Amino acid sequence: MIEYLMISGVIMALLIVFILLVNTNIMEDPANRLVYVAFTDIGNGVSTRMVEVYAIAPAEGTIDTKFDIPDEIVGRSYVVTVGTETNKVNSAMNDQFIQISRGSVEARISLAGIATTKGATGETTGAGVNRISYNSSGVL
Repeated sequence: MIEYLMISGVIMALLIVFILLVNTNIMEDPANRLVYVAFTDIGNGVSTRMVEVYAIAPAEGTIDTKFDIPDEIVGRSYVVTVGTETNKVNSAMNDQFIQISRGSVEARISLAGIATTKGATGETTGAGVNRISYNSSGVL
């Protein structure tokens, strides 16, 4: 009887440890890797669209374009932020980036090609249709 109780106790302890680790190791980590890859793809797509808008931007006038990105990644929403930060090597220059984040998962993409000539800022989510606007005067 004691042997049966000891074996059952050890098996129950292992089962409890296994149940606690399953969520983190088998479900959350692969989902977070998938989210990071999806965020990188979204950031590259938004960066490409922004560079295309600025490439055809007129000297005088306005361009407004709409684009769609996924509403949710792995069943949860996320935020896309376009921002500027000081260059770490040359403090007289600014670097622009696109940051896609949700909780502890974050992907940061460089917004290359327009950083020295045009300023870009803004924030959006995946919900609905998103918009990139360019105005030659710099004011919308």
